[in-house]
Amino acid sequence: MPQTITPEEAADRLAIRDLIDAYAHCADRRDAAGQMALFTEDTAFHVFMDSKAPEPTYALHGREALAPVFADLNQYRATTHFNGQSTIRLEGNSATGESYCIAHHLTVDGEKRTLMVASIRYLDQFVKQDGAWLFAERKLMVDWTDTRASAP
Repeated sequence: MPQTITPEEAADRLAIRDLIDAYAHCADRRDAAGQMALFTEDTAFHVFMDSKAPEPTYALHGREALAPVFADLNQYRATTHFNGQSTIRLEGNSATGESYCIAHHLTVDGEKRTLMVASIRYLDQFVKQDGAWLFAERKLMVDWTDTRASAP
């Protein structure tokens, strides 16, 4: 039997997907302020450079703590975060989800070009505040990376 989705649930799912996509868009446009605005004031952001590690490589707490992480993207000439499948479980004004991303990071040093590709999964906790969905917690899980020479 097909699952029935209410218009409200459909709207929430679309808003959460827009939030996930806005994060990638802000990252690629180097809009750190816009990216930070997607998180709650008391957010938690955990980065696992090895997704199999039991503890994060680093953990940040609070929206303002995110600024240096997002500014770190400025080291790259360009990035492209391509979002793939996602799952979202709604529970009123909160939700959890997992989304996949293939992130491309281009470095140019003189004539040398390097492309690092990362397979990332985000494990998210979302909250709806004042009618808008935000990240309450985001775990960035790096499953693998591939770094290679790049030609223009």
